[in-house]
Formats: sequence, structure tokens, C-alpha cells
Amino acid sequence: MLIRDKKFYRAFLALCLPIVLQNIISLSVNLTDNLMLGRYAESALSGVTAVNQIQFIYQNLLMGIGDGLVILSAQYWGRRDTASIRKVAGVSMRTALIAMVLLFAAASLFPTQVVGLFTGDRAIIAEGVRYLNIVRFTYPFFCVTTILLALLRSTEVVKIAFYLSLSTLCINFCINWVLIYGHFGMPRMGAAGAAVGTLAARMVEFAVVVLYMRKRENNLRVRLRDFLHVDRVIAGDYFRVSIPVILMASLWGVNTAMQTAILGHLNSSAIAANSMASNLFLLVKTAAVGSAATANVLIGKAIGEGDLRRVNDEAKTMQVMFVCMGICCGIVLFALTEPVLALYSFSEESRRLARAFLHILCVVMVGMSYQMPTNAGIIRGGGDTRYTMLLDLISIWGIVIPLSFFAAFVLDAPPAAVVWCLNLDQLFKCVPAFLKVNYGSWVKQLAR
Repeated sequence: MLIRDKKFYRAFLALCLPIVLQNIISLSVNLTDNLMLGRYAESALSGVTAVNQIQFIYQNLLMGIGDGLVILSAQYWGRRDTASIRKVAGVSMRTALIAMVLLFAAASLFPTQVVGLFTGDRAIIAEGVRYLNIVRFTYPFFCVTTILLALLRSTEVVKIAFYLSLSTLCINFCINWVLIYGHFGMPRMGAAGAAVGTLAARMVEFAVVVLYMRKRENNLRVRLRDFLHVDRVIAGDYFRVSIPVILMASLWGVNTAMQTAILGHLNSSAIAANSMASNLFLLVKTAAVGSAATANVLIGKAIGEGDLRRVNDEAKTMQVMFVCMGICCGIVLFALTEPVLALYSFSEESRRLARAFLHILCVVMVGMSYQMPTNAGIIRGGGDTRYTMLLDLISIWGIVIPLSFFAAFVLDAPPAAVVWCLNLDQLFKCVPAFLKVNYGSWVKQLAR
């Protein structure tokens, strides 16, 4: 059941830990915004939460584009075919830039309507529009940075992403503290101050990663001209692999936004409670996210090297690791509930709902920590992206969303019951994940 070669575990941890730490720090930026805005005003917190649903959709779309890059490039990396990796990167970057332009246009032309998708409260919409009018300028910088970091991850370079996230947290925290509350004689800007902090951090991230690619990166030696030329054969390979991944990443972002919209139309306390609970959940969830990203690279690399026996052994070992990780993460989330809740200046109703939401998510965490790295890491990293797309389409859009709408708007169920409905897929997807990876066919040669 378990690989005995210590090199495998060292390779897994060397990739996984920096990715987990990077994700923790990235999410800490949002958590910092929430903590500061939660102490400033609940309307400001709720407005930023609504806008962050747009950011989450956009981030998931970019992650899907980047994951397609990693899945295909990891197999080329197994063969050390860096010329093909550069071609894949060019297609991926162009795709991401098109998505960025479309979102930027929507946020610039229809800000009130965009924020209004997630709440009907005029005070919350006003705060959200103030935030969106500034934070939309982060979209171009975040786009390029995300794709370049995915390119580096496909060649097992991950530490730069951790250092970038650390710098982002420091910059964002300092600017937020000054501008949200108006310290050192600066204006008291509230939500707009949080947006300025995020913009400054994204600009620094962009500058550092571009400089790193130019001066320090030695495996690929990527230049601007690599992003200007498109190889049609490689582009066809990329889109065959990536379209299912991009589609489901985008729909996952929409799904999360719809969850916020469903809870947001229940009452204002549910919005604030969900914001706090979901941010803490996402923070602990980074272990599963990092494991999935690591599995993508290691499985793809092993397939590219042609060692199919190792692919099978690694897949079995990883599953055991994922189960153990899920149990530990569920315990950690439970232990953090009260200490983190004490940091918020919530009403008693918001505090009660946040506690209930987090207790539900402790159970969800165990199932999610197994199914997500198995489906999105092992199986997708093996090249079978269509399977994961179909599984998510059926589970999320065929079961979870209709059930949640029915519970919230027809049965008028309590917010805690709606949260159960919204997260059921993280439990029942464990069964198809286990069957597919152990008894199904999912290894595909993608590299030419």
C-alpha cells in the first residue's frame, strides 16, 4: 500500500509544503481584509465579500488555465522537452489574457449590476462598488503572475510562489491598517483602503515574478517572444486537455458564488457568518489544494518518463496520505473555531451561525481532503480531465445546487441545513474517486 522509497516522500513534501504555505499566506490576505473590515463595519465586510466572489470566479478560471498548463507541461518536463513547454505556456498566457480583458470590461462598465448579483442590500452594494472600482486594476497583474507561477510549478519550481505570497501579506496588512482605519493622518477609507492594499500587493508580485523569470529562471529560459508565437499543434493539445479543466474551474467559482448568493438572500447575519467560516475553511483546505497540485506534477512527470508501475504505486500511496491528512485537517479546523471567532466583532446571531457552519465544515473537510486531491490531482494529473469534468457537472449542477435552492427558497430551511446541502458533494464524491483511481482507466499519454 505504501512506497518505501524515501525519495518519493521528500519529493512530495518539497513540492507540497511551499504550495500549501503559499496558499495559506494568499488566503491570509483575504482573512486579514475580513478581520479588519469586520471591526470597521459589517456592511463593508459584506460588500467586500460580495466582490470577492467575482475575484474567486476569476481566480478559479485562471487556476483552470494554469492547471491545463501544468498537466500537459509536466509530461513534457518528464522528457525534459523545454521547447514544447514554452509553446504550451504561450497558449496558456493568451487564453488567460482574453479572460482578464472580458472581466475587466464587465467590472468597469457594470459595477453595480455585478455586485448586485450577490446581494440586494443597497448599503452592501455601495460598499462593494467602492471596493470593485479600485480592485479591478489588480486583474491584469494577477493574470500574468498566476500563469507564470503555474509554468514554474510544472517544472517543480515552487518556492518563489511562497516568497511572493509572504511579501503580499506584509504589504497588504500594512496598507490596510493605515487606510481602512485612517492611521498616521491618512483618510479613513474602509473598503476602498482594503482595495488599495490589494492593488499594491499585486503590483509587487507581478514585478518580482517577471524579474525572476528574466534573471534567475534557468530551466526554460522563457522570453517575451515565446508568448507571441502560437504553435497550432500544441495549442490543439492544450485545449483538448484544458477545456474540461477550465470549464469546471470556472463553474466551481460560479458554484461558490452561488453558495454566497443563496446564503446572502437568507439574512445579513448569514453573509457575515459565511464570510468568516468560508475563509477559515479555505485556510485549512490549503493542505488538500497543495496535495492536488503536487499530485498533478508528480503523476504527470512519471507518465512522461514512461514509468507506469511507479504511477500506480504513487497513486496508492497518495490516497493513504490524503485520508490521514483529512482527519488531521478536520481536527485543526475544529480547534481553530473558537479562537478565530473571538477575533470578530460579530452580533450574537452571526457568531452562532459561524460556529454552526464551521462544525459542519469540520466533517466536510475529511471527505474533501481525500476526494479533491484524488480526482483533481491523481486522475486529472494522469491526463483524464474529461472524467473529473463529468463528475463535477453531475454532482454540483445536477445535485448540490438544485438541492440547495430547494432547501433555501422552497423549504425555507435554516442556514445550517443549507450549508449541509451546499457541501454534500465533498462527501459522496469520495466513492467514485476511490473506484476510478483503483479500478478504472485514467492514465493517458498527452505529450507528443
